[in-house]
Amino acid sequence: MMYALTNAVIYTAHDVLYGHSVLVENDKIHAIVADEQLPNGVKKVDLQGANLTAGFIDLQLNGCGGVMFNEEITVKTLEIMQETNLRSGTTSYLPTFITSPDEGMKQAVQVMREYLGKYKNQALGLHFEGPYLSVEKKGVHRPEYIREISPEMKAFLCDNADVITKITLAAENPTARFIPEFVEKGIIVSLGHSNATYEVAMQAIENGATFATHLHNAMSPISSGRDLGVVGAVLDADIYTGIIIDGLHVHYANVKLDKKAKGEKLCIVTDATAAAGADIDSFIFVGKTVYVKNGKCYDENGALGGAAVTMIESIENAVKHVGIPLDETLRMCNLYPAKAIGVDQDLGSIEAGKVANLTAFTHDFKVIGTAVNGEWQAH
Repeated sequence: MMYALTNAVIYTAHDVLYGHSVLVENDKIHAIVADEQLPNGVKKVDLQGANLTAGFIDLQLNGCGGVMFNEEITVKTLEIMQETNLRSGTTSYLPTFITSPDEGMKQAVQVMREYLGKYKNQALGLHFEGPYLSVEKKGVHRPEYIREISPEMKAFLCDNADVITKITLAAENPTARFIPEFVEKGIIVSLGHSNATYEVAMQAIENGATFATHLHNAMSPISSGRDLGVVGAVLDADIYTGIIIDGLHVHYANVKLDKKAKGEKLCIVTDATAAAGADIDSFIFVGKTVYVKNGKCYDENGALGGAAVTMIESIENAVKHVGIPLDETLRMCNLYPAKAIGVDQDLGSIEAGKVANLTAFTHDFKVIGTAVNGEWQAH
């Protein structure tokens, strides 16, 4: 089965093309062709001048559409998250499971394994954010669950590395000494919820950490010319980092500086919660009530508890408020995240032979359709 997506401005991640169409066959991108070279009789989907790009990849998503993975550790939750994501252009994501007891982590692994047996190129493996963090930079994470890894859990995580894509840990947590072992198993180690010094953070990066979790949030800042903290290490090192562009978590001017420092290593993440893509005023996050007001999620102590922003809203913010050109902003949502987790051979750009995960949106940032594994769905 072949069809053509026509009448769009195509952002391939390498070029911006006019007067071209994308041919999709089964679950793959077959070709990008000039309109006049479209095969006769091929079925056309007219995108009416919208933008067409590779589907967004969100590397940090706790929940959306009224559900939280930590609260309902089921395949159904991941399906609801995927369905909600599509409405804002995200075709693939890392379900993020935050600090909890070991039983919950084991259940999350089991669910992820079951999910990956059924679905491809959607949820891309687990992201464990915690529990091996710093209490000082806990954010909304429950301090009573923040701990050092046990030998049993270390063995469990390494044995299940095939379904665990990323682990966020604090550089100063004793668990950081096992970074080389996690990396050897193929798990990406990300620095986050860390109060470490620049030196300790740099040591973790030398040991194999290649990512940082929501830059600026829950990490020791550059506090003086002498104290660079984790933020300084992330900006200085050649590692990837996620950043939340909702205007609440990070000042837009900071995002502009980060972009200059990080270039192609800066990825947009939503860090979204149940509130994203849902009309709710509170939700439960690891046994705590998180309140939602004017798009802001916070706990009873006023700590930010995840975000309510979607990927398409983040893109609009980056273009309008940070001044990043649209083509580069899109790469921060598809190509760079794909590279960061090593799936760019299949996802992250519009190229012949890649998986047909695609997103179309209007010039005023409304998603009008998505393809997942080649299946086109209008929104």
